[in-house]
Amino acid sequence: MHTLEQLRSGALAGTRRLDLACGLTELPDDIWALADTLEVLNLSGNRLRDLPHQLPRLHKLQVLFASDNDFEVLPEVLGDCHQLQVVGFKANRIAQLPPAALPPALRWLILTDNALGHLPTALGERPALQKLMLAGNRLTALPESLQAAQRLELLRISANRLSAVPVWLTEWPRLSWLALAGNAMGWDFPEETALPEVPWAALRLGALLGEGASGHIHRVQASGWPQPLALKLFKGEVTSDGLPQDELAACLAAGEHPSLTTPVARLTEHPAQASGLLMPLIPATHVNLAGPPSLQSCTRDVYPSGLRMPPRLALGIAHDVANAVAHLHRRGVMHGDLYAHNILIDPVHGQARLGDFGAATRLPMDQPDLRQRLLAIEVRAFGCLLQELADHTTATVPVAMPEATSEALQALAHACLSPVPSERPGMSDVAAQCGALANALAA
Repeated sequence: MHTLEQLRSGALAGTRRLDLACGLTELPDDIWALADTLEVLNLSGNRLRDLPHQLPRLHKLQVLFASDNDFEVLPEVLGDCHQLQVVGFKANRIAQLPPAALPPALRWLILTDNALGHLPTALGERPALQKLMLAGNRLTALPESLQAAQRLELLRISANRLSAVPVWLTEWPRLSWLALAGNAMGWDFPEETALPEVPWAALRLGALLGEGASGHIHRVQASGWPQPLALKLFKGEVTSDGLPQDELAACLAAGEHPSLTTPVARLTEHPAQASGLLMPLIPATHVNLAGPPSLQSCTRDVYPSGLRMPPRLALGIAHDVANAVAHLHRRGVMHGDLYAHNILIDPVHGQARLGDFGAATRLPMDQPDLRQRLLAIEVRAFGCLLQELADHTTATVPVAMPEATSEALQALAHACLSPVPSERPGMSDVAAQCGALANALAA
């Protein structure tokens, strides 16, 4: 985090990124001195209500974050910033989204946890749009114009007031990650078995194991539990993906599977009323398959530089994850965040576990056509994963993947990535093919 003193003294001259959180009610004039270099401006955690008309002077600005401020209207001046691609105004009080506020080069828009009741037609007129995050608003419908957003890959519309899923939403050729739980769809679900409850006072908090969009994960020891557990403590009522109670409901519907990380208990009596889930502690030998998307990659995960894995490991991961997702789909659950960064792997033994149900959606079992259309979206996400695994598989003899296996894997990925969702295979078939490929390689 930078300071006003650094900015005013000229110590930040030439910087490409500026992070200011110091109770600002307006932008300091000193910021214009960075006009020729500044690309990322983070103003989150201030008291801003508007942005100055001079903002386009920052002519190289590509990313602007202004979460946790006091905005009630998305500033129209953003639309005059022609290089601006990423706009994040999470957790303000935004009730109005003027068409003029949408930059022409917009790729990624974050308006989570605001008060939007409708979206402008112009949102569908931004051809570069790939990522749209609108969870926790008051939307009752999506504009028909949005169906023109043919490059959209990730959509978060959980915790709104939508009454139906537009058919055209399920026909987008690139949509892969969708969250729509917590809406007024009128869907009926079977009653699930409740989890055991563990009060906060019965926990001994250990090390922080990780942090995601929705919460922090700690190692804990719980009274009455022989083994240590992992506690996912939610950051707030509305996360980037949706509501904690919807995540819990999806976990309960998912049930247990050896390649899934689902909770064993829920937290109660937290002193700050925070929600939490207790899960099995994954062995320390497991690591994340990749990191989350960057500002540059937008929708695709970032893998370690130079990563190369043996074919047997890659196919083992694909088989485990495909089985886990097929299990979810049979139980009417769409994971919504099927990404490598939500997969923990054991690099030695090749085991993989899919976790983080923050974006998961339970689907109605009595509407098979709608359910199939929505699940086809997630098949594309698995296709992206298959493609990434193939890209990071070693081509070095003597552990190279046989040509026939490589071709079959690429063909399966191609089928999952079909731009026509109805032509994609179901996840049970995908899992069977992954298993056949893994067995053939082992033989």
